[in-house]
Amino acid sequence: MIVCVCNNISDREIRQAMELGITSMDELRDALGVATCCGQCFSCAEEILTEQLAAQAAAANLQETVLKRPVFTS
Repeated sequence: MIVCVCNNISDREIRQAMELGITSMDELRDALGVATCCGQCFSCAEEILTEQLAAQAAAANLQETVLKRPVFTS
């Protein structure tokens, strides 16, 4: 879905940018130009940012849980 009509930025592009390390709206503005023209996309972009950060945190917690198995000794 197109989030920023002015710069033709999709939610997929925002998520891909976040996978490359973007973690804030300021960084999204600098990298993609989101919310730099009319500003109507700001709340939607911020919502995607928040959801994606939560998903990344949940995935990191899941990885830690899976990788930290108990070691049994005899």
